Amino acid sequence: MQRKATFSRGALLAAALMASSLVAGPVAAQTPLRQVPESRQEISLSFSGVVKKSAGAVVNVYGARVEKQPRNPFMDDPFFRRFFGDRGFGVPQERVQRSLGSGVVVDASGLVVTNNHVIEGMSEVKVAFADKREVEATILLRDPRTDLAVLKLKTAKDLVAIELADSDKVEIGDIVLAIGNPFGVGQTVTQGIVSALARTQIGVGDAQSFIQTDAAINPGNSGGALVDMQGRVIGINTAIFSRSGGSH
Repeated sequence: MQRKATFSRGALLAAALMASSLVAGPVAAQTPLRQVPESRQEISLSFSGVVKKSAGAVVNVYGARVEKQPRNPFMDDPFFRRFFGDRGFGVPQERVQRSLGSGVVVDASGLVVTNNHVIEGMSEVKVAFADKREVEATILLRDPRTDLAVLKLKTAKDLVAIELADSDKVEIGDIVLAIGNPFGVGQTVTQGIVSALARTQIGVGDAQSFIQTDAAINPGNSGGALVDMQGRVIGINTAIFSRSGGSH
């Protein structure tokens, strides 16, 4: 089955606007000239340089909230109470609801962009780095329309921020890498091309323009980075379209 995934075309712009309202500074560098390879020798056989430049800015995002289970309605019946007693039924039980996704450090001061659905309703948010560091974060901004959120790390030290590109200059056929944390097993990188632009009606908020790529995407990649061949982020991994819910 053909692999399909969609990435918010407006995600980069929205993230840049939200971040720039908090930290002043340049947003994107000049887009390099595209060149079509004319021989096998001109085709790069490795994307390691791109990964080394950008992967350090992609993090894991964990969310948690405590939910109280409702009291068992049967325990209001004297018949059940006579036979079973309380046995814990009369005391509301607590359950921890967790979420897992990815995020992108967009400023070394500690600003992280992720998907809104990753942290929505969460009372506690943590960000984990590839070097095993975990840092608590607060939710600064949320935008359900674009499914974006901006987090602020409570401590910011030795952070690698990714460079932002202009997603409006992305073209169909551009080679891209998707970096994230699928299934919570650790950071992974997949490669593909931009297969379509301006996708609409994909069921994510009411944003009207998305990038589609055939790079393999799996649950847990939400909030990760879609980067170009200069290691700059052009979009945020947002949704998966497939019969299985995975990359295939």
